[in-house]
Formats: sequence, C-alpha cells, structure tokens
Amino acid sequence: MKSDTNSTNSHNITQELILSILPFMTMRVPCRRWTWLASILTLLLFSNAFAESDFSSFWKEFKSAVGAGDKLKVAGITKFPLSMPYGVKAVKNKEDFLRRYNEIFKSEANAAQCFKSAEPHKQSDRQYDIYCPFKDTPKDWENAPIRFIFELTKGGWRFVGLDNINE
Repeated sequence: MKSDTNSTNSHNITQELILSILPFMTMRVPCRRWTWLASILTLLLFSNAFAESDFSSFWKEFKSAVGAGDKLKVAGITKFPLSMPYGVKAVKNKEDFLRRYNEIFKSEANAAQCFKSAEPHKQSDRQYDIYCPFKDTPKDWENAPIRFIFELTKGGWRFVGLDNINE
C-alpha cells in the first residue's frame, strides 16, 4: 500500500510540476522551451538510474578511503548517528567515529580486505548493503554476516549503519 501511495504522490508531484511549467511554455523561444521541458522530464523519469550510478562512484570512493585508512574521509561520508549492531551504542558524531574507527572497520570483519572483492547488494533505490565474512575466516563468503549499510540521503550516499545479522 505504501508504494501505491508513493507512486500516486510522485505522479501528483510530476503533474503539479508540469502545470507550473506550462505558463513558461508560452514564451517566445519555442525550441528552447521544449528542450528545457524534455530535459526536466528526463531527469524526473530516470532519476533512479542516476542514483544507481552515483552509488557506484560513492562505493569506489568509500572502499578506497577505508582501504587507505583515511578516517577523516570516511567520517565525511558517514551519516550520524551511525547505527551499530544490537547491544552496541550508536556512534554519535564525527569525534566518536574517529575514536571508534577500529571497532567499526577492524573488529569483527576486516573491512579493508573485504571491500576489495565485496559486491554491493541493492536493497532498494535508496539502500545498498555490503556483506563481509568474519576476519578470522576471510574467504568464507557463505557465512558473511557483517553488514555495512549505505543509504541515499539529502546529501548523497552515506554510510549509515553496521550490523551483524547473526545477532
């Protein structure tokens, strides 16, 4: 039911946008106005494709920063509070993140090693997950319970959570 509501809202917003653009369509430059309208409609219709390609760029940046141990860069593309596994306090802010960096990326899984070959799993247009095995069994991809969660926010793609799906 929620997707029907979102679809209806999206349709209504698109209709409202088109209706608000129509007065500008009577301007003197006919070629420009149709090109402009076509561009806006293309962006609206294919925004999911842009979000997906943006994740690919974000993922390359994120895994490179983790691999290099660039804590400040990783903190800059993390949303706070950062959700943590059951029974573990959330990471409140950048300072807390910098202090707990090893706990997040080196405790149960060796994220830098995992991210070299891990493939993103698309959960929705706004969420991807990366699953990693325990650091003691780095090649056991059948048992990869450590989940790094990424979401599309107003500021772009961000690291939003860490979870152990076994807990």
